[in-house]
Amino acid sequence: MAMDLFNGIGLGKDKPNSPKVHKLDNGRRRRLTLLFTVAGLCCFFYILGSWQNGGTGPAATTLGKSADTAACNNAVLDFGAHHGLSSTNKDGSKIQQIPPCDMKYSEYTPCEDPVRSLKFPRAQLAYRERHCPEKNELLKCLIPAPPGYKNPLPWPKSRDYAWFANTPHKELTVEKAIQKWVQYQGEKLYFPGGGTFSAGGADKYIEDIAALIPLDDGTIRTAIDTGCGVGSWGAYLLKKNILAMSFAPRDTHVSQIQFALERGVPAILGIMATNRMPYPARAFDMAHCSRCLIPWGGHDNIFLIEVDRVLRPGGYWILSGPPINWKKYYKGWERTQEDLKAEQDKIEDGARRLCWRKVTEKDNLAIWQKPWNHVDCVAYHKKNPSVLPHVCSKLEDPDRAWYQKMETCLTPLPDVKEKKDVAGGGPLAKFPARVTAIPPRIASGTIPNMTPEKFREDTKLWEKRVSYYQKHLVPPLAHGRYRNIMDMNAGLGGFAAALVKEPVWVMNAMPPEAKDNTLGVIYERGLIGTYQNWCEAFSTYPRTYDLVHADGVFSMYQDRCDILDVLIEMDRILRPEGAVLVRDEVDVLNKVMLITQGMRWECRMTDHEDGPFVREKIMVCVKTYWVGVALNTTTSS
Repeated sequence: MAMDLFNGIGLGKDKPNSPKVHKLDNGRRRRLTLLFTVAGLCCFFYILGSWQNGGTGPAATTLGKSADTAACNNAVLDFGAHHGLSSTNKDGSKIQQIPPCDMKYSEYTPCEDPVRSLKFPRAQLAYRERHCPEKNELLKCLIPAPPGYKNPLPWPKSRDYAWFANTPHKELTVEKAIQKWVQYQGEKLYFPGGGTFSAGGADKYIEDIAALIPLDDGTIRTAIDTGCGVGSWGAYLLKKNILAMSFAPRDTHVSQIQFALERGVPAILGIMATNRMPYPARAFDMAHCSRCLIPWGGHDNIFLIEVDRVLRPGGYWILSGPPINWKKYYKGWERTQEDLKAEQDKIEDGARRLCWRKVTEKDNLAIWQKPWNHVDCVAYHKKNPSVLPHVCSKLEDPDRAWYQKMETCLTPLPDVKEKKDVAGGGPLAKFPARVTAIPPRIASGTIPNMTPEKFREDTKLWEKRVSYYQKHLVPPLAHGRYRNIMDMNAGLGGFAAALVKEPVWVMNAMPPEAKDNTLGVIYERGLIGTYQNWCEAFSTYPRTYDLVHADGVFSMYQDRCDILDVLIEMDRILRPEGAVLVRDEVDVLNKVMLITQGMRWECRMTDHEDGPFVREKIMVCVKTYWVGVALNTTTSS
């Protein structure tokens, strides 16, 4: 099966534009002088050596070709079932075979481990934040898939159905039966679009919101759903080309984020507790909470202040459920009128202190809007210094959000020249024009050494690279084979931007170690992402991504942590039969490829899209299908 898959990601027949070794033209060689003959022979043997030690392009066999066809092509490596099981390298050193983990780790989330979390303070739910294992606690094994695991259903069918064997949990089918989060139907789970928000389901609820704020014209593109359940709000917003980051902790609602990702909906494990959410300032056009149980009026409104930080100028905050319109609904909520009134009063007061404008309150739904700039807001707080929150110092970096504590001060918007101006460089273009328009952070010169012209060049570069991937390396990338994609070092988001018309979504990870923090640019393009140090585990369940893209990741981390741990984490988040694309220097990739030989991956190294003389190469891999069974034994296909 792994062989059949690899046959689809680029190791195929020679094509006119293939980067394979080109033979010297004999006629020309005869006309060359001795000097050029020697030079030509040097080039020839350089290419021959590259071919013998790393392969040629296109990188792999093409999905649909047989193993026999691949084996007969002397320009490709043998990807038979024995690949990766050899006990020694060419130099005689032993290949490290990475064993499978025990089945008890099948849903292991290293930095959100329920057992480890109990060691940390309960106050303000700090114990449910990221708490990663120490170096000596890291697992050196591969997380097994559960028996009966199947590839997820293709999008958009996956929005409504998922294989029960992949996420074998029935708790929410009982606990949330009335709200219709998820229903068990034999070998499948059915997601009818219910949730905490509306008896009419996600579709009706979203249309109710669309009657109040613009959801249909491309003005609103990025959203965050705090306490998202199984991700139905974000799932149904996709019909309106709105990309929502579904955000919830690993808590008593077993596998809610796992369900969302299995459905093909953007989601991540997280909680509003003591640390900032891992997103830059001014990231989202809209934030949403439906009965998300976040105490918005408590802790000096610190959670409202944090939502304000990540909302764009003019962004909307939507709150539904208790305590909104408590006079009408208090009996059904089984809370006293006094309690509900006090809670809503605190929220209303907190919103006013942040200078938000209340747009509307209808039924059990309320919407506020953040101001377009802070001219009046800063003036108000200067005039009333005793009114909290105070305005944060402009010396503080509002985009810092990796293990950064929440602030109890108001994050100031960038200065404007006139009261009518939009802070942060003016209004964003509507989607889809937003994807390729010059982002305000670049237009205003706030990203070091980045100009509009360099941005355009980067956009064109990634369009070229993604085209190369689709034509030569991973053809299924253009045919709906993959849905959830991880870009481990996203840069300006060019990789995701080049895929925006495909039926995929990309989680753009921004390492804190990156030279420039450009995650804000990615959000200004109408894309989504998060900060992530790859020396630690990502905040997701195992087997939640179909394809992982890593550009320069191993060069970045080879001196910071063990690249074996990075590879094991990549394997954890990757689905069986998922694909990996790694771009890096050839010396670095050679080290990486040696490790993958003990990981149940089938890998091939190929040349750069510009040819064999570029030192950067591309490694293409497929994770083979295997599942865990009792007593730590495994079965593979």
